[in-house]
Amino acid sequence: MVCVLRGREFRQQYHEHRLQQSMRGYAAQRLPGILREREFALGTLNKVFASQWLNHRQVVCGTKCNTLFVVDVMTGKITRIPMLKDREPGCALLDQQGCGIHAIELNPSRSLLATGGDNPNSLAVYRLPTLDPVCVGDEGHKDWIFSIAWISDTMAVSGSRDGSMGLWEVSEEVLSRAERQRDAAGVPTYSHIAHRALKDIPKEYTNPYNCKVRALAFNNNNKELGAVSLDGYFHLWKAEQSLCKLQSMKLPHCKENVCLAYGQEWSVYAVGSQAHVSFLDPRQPPNNVKSVFSRERGSGIRSVSFYEHIITVGTGQGSLLFYDIRAQRFLEDPSGVGCGHKGRLGDGILKLSTGNGWLNHDETWRSYFSDISSFPNAVYTHCYDTSGTKLFVAGGPLCSGLHGNYAGLWS
Repeated sequence: MVCVLRGREFRQQYHEHRLQQSMRGYAAQRLPGILREREFALGTLNKVFASQWLNHRQVVCGTKCNTLFVVDVMTGKITRIPMLKDREPGCALLDQQGCGIHAIELNPSRSLLATGGDNPNSLAVYRLPTLDPVCVGDEGHKDWIFSIAWISDTMAVSGSRDGSMGLWEVSEEVLSRAERQRDAAGVPTYSHIAHRALKDIPKEYTNPYNCKVRALAFNNNNKELGAVSLDGYFHLWKAEQSLCKLQSMKLPHCKENVCLAYGQEWSVYAVGSQAHVSFLDPRQPPNNVKSVFSRERGSGIRSVSFYEHIITVGTGQGSLLFYDIRAQRFLEDPSGVGCGHKGRLGDGILKLSTGNGWLNHDETWRSYFSDISSFPNAVYTHCYDTSGTKLFVAGGPLCSGLHGNYAGLWS
């Protein structure tokens, strides 16, 4: 009798799980066609490069002007977060105008946040939900950090423009020290940690000066870390207590490879390039890589993410596209005609276009761009909340010389 009852309970739980999974998939399929935009005013901040949801109403963002802030999506209020400085301030005297914060990542338990420091070469770690400082990883990279991936609750990997990957551990000792330490005014202080390992990506295949680590994505099931470099290569590493190289492969579309995501359910990496999204399964031969054309030439894929079976693609032209990995095609516009910021792309493909944002009419704009009526805002970052019903989108003008910003909530 006990076995019968347990079997019945297991079958009921299994069916409930399948039903929930089916409903999430249905919602992911239908949601993009009904999303509507609400823009946020970010003042004079320059280009939002990174974002992550902290909870159901707060998103933390990082900008090109090296500003870390939290936006409340209910009120639009912006709160700036103090940047964490190196042990030796002289190390951060390099020109930061073209850099800023390119990565923000939360650990699996959502108790720690890793991003760039006041010196963009350094890793800064904050405690959640308070955003109190924990530590700075300095004296590792010699150039800007472009990407970060947590490989456990206490270990993170940073990918740098200098072609290296740093492994950092936030130990219990560091966490305890951060809880205890306060300055004379009672403000939390932080520690300085050294990297546990520092590995260069392979440079034997190409020009070593173009081997810049641009994006990272972690496969938790296999404990493997994917890395994309600007020379058009994908590198796979075993990432546990150390970093051990497994393989490297040339990407089929090797221009402007600046974003990477891993789909756990599908066991594939999605790599964005100048005009394509390529899907890589490291278990398959390199010639089995499938690529899809974004239908927007030249502007580049700037952000990519998985949610259920839908891959969301943000482009340099300010578009959001949605690719169904099961059907192997982009979602179609359910209305059949464009309206407002929703429109058709090519053969009826659903495309959401970002709003106007803010653009600084400075000397650069007056000298070179004043005769152009409007500029699309590149989608440098986007992220879904835990419910999958809200999509935060942010970025700014694609041209490096232009100063501006865009942020909006699509729901």
